[in-house]
Amino acid sequence: MKKIHLVILLVLFIAHHCYSQPSTQKDSMVYVCSPCGGDCDNVAYDKPGICTHCNMPLVKISLSDFKKRLSAGPVTICFYLQDNVEVLDFAGPMEVFITAGFNVFTVSKTYKPIRSKTVLFITPDYTIQDAPKSDILVVFGGPTQPTTDDPEVMAWIKAQITNDQYIMSVCTGAFILGKAGVLDGLTATTFHTAIDDLGKSYPKTKVLANTRFVDNGKVITTAGISAGIDGALHLVEKLRGRAFAEGVATSIEYDKWVPQQGLVVKADK
Repeated sequence: MKKIHLVILLVLFIAHHCYSQPSTQKDSMVYVCSPCGGDCDNVAYDKPGICTHCNMPLVKISLSDFKKRLSAGPVTICFYLQDNVEVLDFAGPMEVFITAGFNVFTVSKTYKPIRSKTVLFITPDYTIQDAPKSDILVVFGGPTQPTTDDPEVMAWIKAQITNDQYIMSVCTGAFILGKAGVLDGLTATTFHTAIDDLGKSYPKTKVLANTRFVDNGKVITTAGISAGIDGALHLVEKLRGRAFAEGVATSIEYDKWVPQQGLVVKADK
């Protein structure tokens, strides 16, 4: 740990020296490991190689981007899960966000273990009665009608939504956001077999097929299952930058991510 602290202090000193120079000076480059959630995410090296802590290959980023990584505050993400939730819908994005160093917690209506679409059981961290506030709310696919037909759950979901919060749906989770009124006047997508149903159910929403994700600024919807990973990486990119998101994709060995494959309707910043 002493070595890590010394490296961090050295990098901060270099960053301070760099920013004290005229603005025309070219940004320095450093080498960091792909995000893994460990202390080594905060270590920078002056040459390429392998991280001595997690054995991940080092990637090249600008010193200014690394400084932003060090100063970035914590991100808290709430996953609302219902019975028969699709496993990869939530497990894929969860892997992305945890690797990015975000704090993810699960919520359901009660503490009763949730049975996923297959054989996996999940015990929620909180219920809608005691869940803390989060920076990001994510809802997922599987049978969503029990959720949309539950006034108590829908009231809780609506109460979580604020103007400065990101909201994301994966697969048919878009129907939950539609019922909450979040998608009115926006463009969205969902699981490929549910495109027509979403458009008919929420005619105020423009629904697109053949789109991995749609970003309306604060509201992101994704297509089914694996597309949730793309949407999660896109959200990481919005919060931490392209280089960081690419590092996360490398860390989880997801080499299918094409950042431009989604549709950005509106930038939030």
